[in-house]
Amino acid sequence: MRTLLAAPPIAGLTAVVTGGSRGLGLLLARQLLRRGCDVVLLARDDAELGRAVARLAQWRGGTVRGVVCDVRDRAAVHDRLAEIARDHGGLDIVIANAGIIQVGPADALGPDGFRDAMDSVFNGALNTALAALPHLRRSPAGGRLALVGSVGGLLAVPHLLPYSCAKSAVAALAEGLHAEEGARGVSVTAVHPGLMRTGSHLHALFGGDRRREYAWFSALAGAPVLSMNAERAAERIVSAVQRRRPRLVLTPAARLGARVHGLAPVATTRLTSALARVLPRDGARGTADGSTVAAREQPPARRLRSVLGVLNERAADRFNQR
Repeated sequence: MRTLLAAPPIAGLTAVVTGGSRGLGLLLARQLLRRGCDVVLLARDDAELGRAVARLAQWRGGTVRGVVCDVRDRAAVHDRLAEIARDHGGLDIVIANAGIIQVGPADALGPDGFRDAMDSVFNGALNTALAALPHLRRSPAGGRLALVGSVGGLLAVPHLLPYSCAKSAVAALAEGLHAEEGARGVSVTAVHPGLMRTGSHLHALFGGDRRREYAWFSALAGAPVLSMNAERAAERIVSAVQRRRPRLVLTPAARLGARVHGLAPVATTRLTSALARVLPRDGARGTADGSTVAAREQPPARRLRSVLGVLNERAADRFNQR
């Protein structure tokens, strides 16, 4: 019987989490704190960062603080990480988690939707990785870098195409950096979650028939069988980073989808084509965020969604999404 080796301790190490003010990023920071790391959250919204730090301050372990930074700005990411490394005597763990989700038909999201996804998701991960690596190579504990992709980056998902394209690029970046950085003592972990109950539907951007797109996405994101408890997901991600695993795919549905796509790509494409036929087709160009769409729902639809997505609604309250 194979014996699992204990994960090496990470107490006392300095960790940075981008997109750390809410949702999965907030939970990743909490896991790092509980394991004794000194954690720095990077996010764009100063007020949201303040609320996140206040929520995390109750957890015993390391220290936590927030730094305002837009990961799309390469120079800003470089400067902020250099400042954090100077203040903490180096960097040991960096998790690139920031990004956006756009839901709707490709023609409704348009070229701007694809550019925005690549800028926020892929360029955000790239800027973070390239700015972090010089510091991680100098870590006495051996640097750890994690890039959060998605199962949507392992197979294309209808009505999430900008997101899938950007996450596919993140997957390639993580795999390539893992190969290149191993000789320098830095481990790179590619993380590919499936649906998680984080409350992210309130910040996702919806195009086309926004009401119907919001309805299906928020329902699936909160479905107990298809989606994963976000706290459990964060625990597994941090454990994978701690153990220097090269790749982690979360949720049984995501693992099954990735495997089937690898073995039978034509059959998978036919299946997703059938799925696309039942999704909304019409609607206006441009997007609105989930909280705006939800506010415009009629009371009967709002009550039904709150019942069907009760777990996701609770997650939104708990994970600083409102």
